[in-house]
Amino acid sequence: MGLGDKISNKAQEVAGKVKESVGGATDNEKLQADGAAEQAAAKAKQAGEHVKDAAKDVFDK
Repeated sequence: MGLGDKISNKAQEVAGKVKESVGGATDNEKLQADGAAEQAAAKAKQAGEHVKDAAKDVFDK
């Protein structure tokens, strides 16, 4: 996983957490759901990148 991808995915995850928190504080269920979905998408991207990294490590050996 490239550094740019790591930063981008982490930024998306943090933005999702902020949205979810703001939604909870303002009783905005849609904002909470959007934040949770954004976090899930970021985590899925991170997992996919980890799989690619692991496969690359196997083939490099």
